[in-house]
Amino acid sequence: MSAQLRSVRADAAAASVAGRIEAFDWESISDSLDAQGSAMLERLLSPDECRTLAGLYSEEERFRSRVVMAKHGFGRGEYKYFSYPLPGTVADLRSAFYPRLAPIANRWNAAMRIDVRYPQTHADFLARCHEAGQVRPTPLLLQYGAGDYNCLHQDLYGEHVFPLQVAILLSEPGTDFTGGEFVLTEQRPRMQSRAEVVPLRQGDAVIFAVHHRPVQGTRGVYRGNLRHGVSRVRSGHRHTLGVIFHDAK
Repeated sequence: MSAQLRSVRADAAAASVAGRIEAFDWESISDSLDAQGSAMLERLLSPDECRTLAGLYSEEERFRSRVVMAKHGFGRGEYKYFSYPLPGTVADLRSAFYPRLAPIANRWNAAMRIDVRYPQTHADFLARCHEAGQVRPTPLLLQYGAGDYNCLHQDLYGEHVFPLQVAILLSEPGTDFTGGEFVLTEQRPRMQSRAEVVPLRQGDAVIFAVHHRPVQGTRGVYRGNLRHGVSRVRSGHRHTLGVIFHDAK
């Protein structure tokens, strides 16, 4: 295949991903994020795209590091961080989601009286990260087997944190695995924590708060503190793509 044809195909794939993201109802997505700190996008990726991405897990040259969760008390299972350059679909998802999420992130920070504001393009935000020494890419593939799980956590990685991230389920529940539900919890002042299970199918994405979201209380807006994780996989194998917008130190 010629370099020109590869370039044409890459441009078409990027346009396809961007077009699918643009086609979602972003007013509804924004409302859902405001109301509960998460929003689901159904059938963002096709089954073939999901299988292709999951298949990258065995290609060691694509990754900068591998983490075995049990060694660090993170749970059970493992994940790998991609190295630069990112696979085309992963890079396209990152660059296409960001312009839709940045206005929401800026509105949230204003509501929570946080001074940080985010630029319009992901390239400009990455430049900010890299100037601060956060130069390692954070998109990752996660792999779980029977008995594996991911403890509740937050993906922060450094001073510069984009407050929203995306997870895409690459495996089909009930066929490839059972159990393994995506879980969010929110800590609220003077109240018990709230838990939510997001019912993802293969190719579905969930956008969710990395750390805080603004919540309207009786005394004004406060910062809801969110964590996310995965419940125990009961059988089979589960793969997930994580799309994080800030890079790591």
